[in-house]
Amino acid sequence: MNIKIRNAGVTLGINTILEEVNIDINDKDKIAIVGRNGAGKTTLLKAIIDNSLFESGVGEEKFSITKLGKFNIGYLEQVAFSNEDVTLIDEIKKSFANLIAMENRINNLVSEMNQNNNNDLIKEYTNLLEDYKTLGGYSYQKEYEVLLNKFGFTENDKNKKLKDFSGGEKTKIAFIKLLLSKPDLLILDEPTNHLDIKTIENLESYLKDYPKALIIVSHDRLFLDNIVNIVYEIDYGKTYKYVGNYSNYEKEKEQRYEKTLKDYEYQQKEIKRLRGIYERFRFKPTKASMALSKLKQIEKMDLIEKPRSEDLRTFHTSLNEIIKPSKIIMNLKNLEIGYDKSLGKINLEILRGQKIGIIGENGIGKSTLLKTINGKIKPYNGEVEYGLNLNVGYFDQNLAMENNDNTVLEEFRNYLPSLNYEEARRALGSFLFKGDDVEKKINVLSGGEKVRLQLCKILFNKPNVLILDEPTNHMDIISKEHLENILKDYPGTLIFVSHDRYFVKKLASSLLVFENNNITYYPYGYSQYDEQRKENIIVKKDSKINKKINNNNNNNLNKEIKNIEKEINIKEKELNNLKNELYKEDVYSDYLKSKEINENINIINNELNNLYLKWDELTSLQITNK
Repeated sequence: MNIKIRNAGVTLGINTILEEVNIDINDKDKIAIVGRNGAGKTTLLKAIIDNSLFESGVGEEKFSITKLGKFNIGYLEQVAFSNEDVTLIDEIKKSFANLIAMENRINNLVSEMNQNNNNDLIKEYTNLLEDYKTLGGYSYQKEYEVLLNKFGFTENDKNKKLKDFSGGEKTKIAFIKLLLSKPDLLILDEPTNHLDIKTIENLESYLKDYPKALIIVSHDRLFLDNIVNIVYEIDYGKTYKYVGNYSNYEKEKEQRYEKTLKDYEYQQKEIKRLRGIYERFRFKPTKASMALSKLKQIEKMDLIEKPRSEDLRTFHTSLNEIIKPSKIIMNLKNLEIGYDKSLGKINLEILRGQKIGIIGENGIGKSTLLKTINGKIKPYNGEVEYGLNLNVGYFDQNLAMENNDNTVLEEFRNYLPSLNYEEARRALGSFLFKGDDVEKKINVLSGGEKVRLQLCKILFNKPNVLILDEPTNHMDIISKEHLENILKDYPGTLIFVSHDRYFVKKLASSLLVFENNNITYYPYGYSQYDEQRKENIIVKKDSKINKKINNNNNNNLNKEIKNIEKEINIKEKELNNLKNELYKEDVYSDYLKSKEINENINIINNELNNLYLKWDELTSLQITNK
């Protein structure tokens, strides 16, 4: 597969969104498309799917779109199920309708061959069985079981009807179906939105090994770093290609800008020098020819365009001038959170200046904890004791506003009625609401604009305690980085929920982790927590393996690995021999013989899977012990 797009543009209505798109997509490419909110990232994805959106761009190259090979594109745009009374497992199995139809035909052929040992039936059965195996008939069940588990669905969930799942869960189901369809080009627009860290890591692991082409739009820097090998940036309507992951893109972009700027400045100096010579000597008969040659030198130059400065526009505020509260901000005494049942219990003193990150799976109480300590809902049990002189700012991830029919200016002034018109305009201007933007109705704002308005309301009030629930949803990377810098220098107390690992890693000096039906406090940041978590996983594996090998030393471990490798070789030879048997006339013409051989093939495949797992565990332990 290959797609080559040259000098393409996209105009929607009277607005030019993209001016000069140059992009190549090849088999197995892992591509990120990055840029500011509103730069045209989603528009580009849609145009790659529907090429009729493209038109000739403003570049000098001829506009063209070239496609080689047959391929299908998978894109999750919106969640829509034809029938929500279908169970989860039946909806997932729709992705394997072809294989399931083959299974049904194979079973029907078995019944027919029992009644009529016809050569045509035997031939169809043998061919169908080979196709079934080639298309993954023996492994597709394991494939969807793994993905369901990775996305947090349990055995009990399989028989639940789609209508009984939440909106977020339905999105994950649609996402699983998309992944199982294995398109030749998988296009993902903000795939990590609303996913918890565990699910993001599982998705990351899956996409790393995705065997076909992949294009991702995401503001999750760590996610991009761990997956992509090519980055296309959209800047001022033009695409720029960088080879490597996101971190490499940031470094190379800076280097490219500096080099281009130096080359431009050098060329401008040279042009100025040559023009000076021309102007000085052009009227002197003995020097006129030389002067003219300098002008021709300028005309022959490939003029370097001055590089545009990066679009770094973002909101601005200062949180240094805050009232100093008491040393103990809050004391959580036997605090249990929940509505109709307890979701967890915690005892904790929160001190002035702490920055506490809260992480864990979706739907287990993180937002409930924030609402409880902020007094939005009552504790299920226990109590929260508050310190003195607290001025709390609370950011709700649902972005609830006072009145969606309000304008931006009305919403802001209703929240801070002490401000006059000019003061309110200046405050909103610092959060990029300039000119007529302040007259926009809340109900027409984008997600990013609503986030900026909420932050403007909260931060202008100079809180000394900030409680933030997923503040970076809908933010582009530059805005995230700016918010990180503001909060890193913030002298007050910060308590926040986030699934953005980079954000948590940069800000949290301690963690509250919802895990195993408990709320656990860790007096250190995400990097140390992540290291210890991975070590604990290894320790658990080690313990399990050590029991299996009766605490043998490394020499015995090596011996065990070699024995398993020998057993794998033996089983693989047996498997090949059985497969070869199926092609013999006396076998494929005898239904009972072929059935017996296929049953033995299934048994050996299962045995091999177990041996591979055991070998993987033992070799992991071998590496750990080195």
